[in-house]
Amino acid sequence: MTEMIRWGVLGAAKIADNFVVPAIQRSSNGRVTTIASRDRARAQTFARKHGIENVITSYDEVIASADVDALYIPLPTASHVEWCKKALLAGKHVLCEKPIAMTADEVLELIALRDKTGLVCGEAFMVAHHPQWTFVRDSLTQGLIGELKLVEGSFTYFNDDPDALKNNLSLGGGGVRDIGVYPVVTTRLATELEPTRVEAEVVLDPRFGTDRFARCIAEFTGFSMSFYCGTQMSRQQHMLFHGTKGWLSVDAPFNPGVYAPAQIHHRSDESGETRTIKFDDVDQYQLMVEDFAKAVLGGKPGLTFTLENSLGNQRVIDQILAQGAEAKI
Repeated sequence: MTEMIRWGVLGAAKIADNFVVPAIQRSSNGRVTTIASRDRARAQTFARKHGIENVITSYDEVIASADVDALYIPLPTASHVEWCKKALLAGKHVLCEKPIAMTADEVLELIALRDKTGLVCGEAFMVAHHPQWTFVRDSLTQGLIGELKLVEGSFTYFNDDPDALKNNLSLGGGGVRDIGVYPVVTTRLATELEPTRVEAEVVLDPRFGTDRFARCIAEFTGFSMSFYCGTQMSRQQHMLFHGTKGWLSVDAPFNPGVYAPAQIHHRSDESGETRTIKFDDVDQYQLMVEDFAKAVLGGKPGLTFTLENSLGNQRVIDQILAQGAEAKI
C-alpha cells in the first residue's frame, strides 16, 4: 500500500459534502478517489465539486473495487452496521459516521469482525481529535478546577421537516442518536470514566415517532452530569465542567469554528480571574481522517477513538433511550 489512502465514499450526504470529504482532500495521507450514490446526477455534481475521479451508482461496486483502500460511510444510522460489515468482509478499512450502530450489541459484532479481519474500523467522532478536549482532560487530571463535581451540557437545533432523514424513525433518526451522543462522548473523553447510573426523560414527536427532546442525568464516581438535547429548539451547544476551585466553560464544544470560535473560559477561585484559551485554525475533521489513515498505514498503533470507546458511548445512549420511556426525571 502507498503512503496515501485511497478513499471510497458511500453516499453524497451533507456531512460528507461539507466536512469530511473536503477534510480528506486536504489531508496529508489520503484522497477520495471514488464516490457512490444511487443518484448519478448528484454523485457527478459531488465529484466535480471535490475533484473525485470515479463516480459509481453501486455501493457494492465501490466495496469490491481494487482501487479503494478504505471506505467512509455517511449513510443513515440504521444502515451503518450492514455496510460496515460488508466492507470489512470485502477487506476494506472503514470509517463510519456516528452513531456507528443502533445498539451496543451491534458494536460488539463490529469489534469481533474487526478483530477477525485485522482491519481498521472506527466511528467518526471528530470531537475526539480537537485539542480543546485534550486541554479539558489534562486540566481535570491536573486538578486545575479542584475536584470535579458537576458537568452540564446542551446541544440543540431546529428541524421539523417531515422529509428529513433525522426525523425518520426507521432510518435511525432522533435527537439522542444525532446530537445527544456528543455531551456523552465529550464527558467520557474528558474524565476517562463511565457512568454508574443513567436516567432520562424523552419527548417524542407524534408525527415522526422520533425523540425531539431529551433531558438526561448520569451519575459518575465523584460527579454528576446533566444535559439536554433537542431537534426543535433554537440552535445551542455548550459544556460546563464545575469543580471545587473553579470551572471550565466550552463555547463551541462540538462544532467549533462553525457554531462559535473554539475557546474555553477558565475561572479560578484562587486568582479570582477568568481567562480565555483560544484554539485557532484547527480542523477536527482533517485531524480525524489523518489519524485514521495513520492507523491504516501502520504509522501508529491504532485509532485515537476505538470501537471500544464507541461501545462505551453506545451503552449510555441505549440506557437513555430505554429509560426515557419511563420518564424518571
